[in-house]
Amino acid sequence: MVGVERPFVEIDDVSMRYGGAEGTLALRHTNMRVAKGEFVAVVGPSGCGKSTLMRLVTGLWPPSAGSVIVAGHEVDGPLSVAGMAFQAPTMLPWRTILQNVMLPLEVVEPHRRRLRANRAMYEEKARKLLALVGLAGFEHKNPHQLSGGMQQRASLCRALIHDPQLLMLDEPFGALDVFTREDLWVELQGVCEVLKPTVILVTHDLKEATFLADRVLIMSARPGRIIAERTVPFPRPRNLDLTYTQPFQELVHDLREHISAARRGEEPAAAPSPEEATHAA
Repeated sequence: MVGVERPFVEIDDVSMRYGGAEGTLALRHTNMRVAKGEFVAVVGPSGCGKSTLMRLVTGLWPPSAGSVIVAGHEVDGPLSVAGMAFQAPTMLPWRTILQNVMLPLEVVEPHRRRLRANRAMYEEKARKLLALVGLAGFEHKNPHQLSGGMQQRASLCRALIHDPQLLMLDEPFGALDVFTREDLWVELQGVCEVLKPTVILVTHDLKEATFLADRVLIMSARPGRIIAERTVPFPRPRNLDLTYTQPFQELVHDLREHISAARRGEEPAAAPSPEEATHAA
């Protein structure tokens, strides 16, 4: 349609099987659309293929069937436009925090060829990112000198240092205590408000998904596919007091009910077609 912007991420009828023709079918006929600048969370039962979906979008693995399109181009290898953060921050212990944050600049073009001549500029950019997540003054510390939550903040900076258009987050706060995790929700929200990347978050934490996302996608049990979605209606910026309100808790409960049904192998009722709705009226 003229005037309608193409989705930034398009997953069309994607299936993924591990181990050949007789291997495990992780995803089946999966479809997903994510608009540019949108923050989408993906939730579902354990083993439903959430992390597989992430690896397909970032080009780490090719799909067995279907297509993955990002920024208008079919994905056929690792994406330079994506930044990634995982549950474990995986800081290199022999490098300072500043050096860890700058690591993608040594790999991703065009930054790699510009780094030597523009190192001071890039270092200043890394320092500003670290300041944005409350780590000013820790640039020259080694990872073991930081707490787990501080390392995860640095991991987010590393994912963002090369200005990715797409930020992929795979359970980034799952190993942290509840208080640190909630603090980082607020930090991440603030970073995204400033930098405005397109974000896909994979999480088991339904409160996290509801607090952070514009839209939550719910997956079936394995083989996974998107079976439902919920738009998050709460205005931004959001604060943690929101999580204690009845509308917030009702949305979390609704997500939990869908996932419980998915674990039992049940499908949500299909919406009536326009013809059926007209006839019923």
